Amino acid sequence: MTTSREVRLKTRPEGMPQPGNFEVASVDLPDPGAGEVQVKNLYMSVDPYMRGRMYDRPSYVPPFQIGEALQGGAVGEVVASNGANLKVGDIVQSMLGWRERFNAPAAAVQKIDTHGLPPQAFLGIAGMPGLTAYVGLLKIAALKEGDVVFVSAAAGAVGSVVCQIAKIKGCTVIGSAGGDEKTAFLREIGCDHVIDYKKVPNLTKALMEAAPKGIDVYFENVGGEHLEAALEAAKPFARFAMCGMISQYNATEPPKGPSNIMYVVGKRIRMEGFIVSDHFDMLPQFLQDMSGWLGSGKLKWRETVDEGIDAAPGAFLKLFTGENLGKMLVKLA
Repeated sequence: MTTSREVRLKTRPEGMPQPGNFEVASVDLPDPGAGEVQVKNLYMSVDPYMRGRMYDRPSYVPPFQIGEALQGGAVGEVVASNGANLKVGDIVQSMLGWRERFNAPAAAVQKIDTHGLPPQAFLGIAGMPGLTAYVGLLKIAALKEGDVVFVSAAAGAVGSVVCQIAKIKGCTVIGSAGGDEKTAFLREIGCDHVIDYKKVPNLTKALMEAAPKGIDVYFENVGGEHLEAALEAAKPFARFAMCGMISQYNATEPPKGPSNIMYVVGKRIRMEGFIVSDHFDMLPQFLQDMSGWLGSGKLKWRETVDEGIDAAPGAFLKLFTGENLGKMLVKLA
């Protein structure tokens, strides 16, 4: 037997999650059975979409269950294997984060060739957040050279990749983030205009000043005031890729809708929500492009890393208080 610890959902949050909604428990793992592997997680991811799984309601993924270990992206090392295609020492990716170790069928994990990247990059720029940015910008928003692109939460794991791909594709990029550290990062990655939404008295006015002729593309991560500003600044036939609305994830009452949503009709704006798992057909092209961009130094990324399984709930909460720069990770081993 091997002892492992895991994070479980103790109670369902109401509004902003609290540490008391989570609990850390110890479990005993036997040796892996036939066709199974045992994996020691090296890093686990926390992502905003996980908040939706804490509600007991139908969605595109099932809700987390009370008293059971949470789930999320992780990279780890195979430490025991009865799977024909995996050996001890292989680095694998799974959706079995929020725990130090686990046993699973070999088919439940994916071996990754790191191509010289640190393994945790496959939870960020070379993983789901990077693919989300790639799909949303190139397919959903149908990016074109010369577009003026506005990105909310632009210093986050998804937004920062959106900004950089848009620059690679010859676009003008306006990034919104909060705080000096995040806005400095946006300048470092080449944003043409940077808005600190925490400091400007009027976000719509700041966006209109940055894009006096309007925006062609909006990549939505925040909602609320950011969406209203984007609607105001949109050119006719603008394209909005609706990725997330983190400002509303902890709402206890129905949030107020954009007061200027009527612009969707008059400006003929196309708004499309998307879930990255519907677009895994783009994964091979994404990996090819990302490998080239990373290899040539065209892409930069940042990570905020907390350590230890006990730190996982707090790391998750940082997503909603803006304390993370880039990808939020927990280092487990």
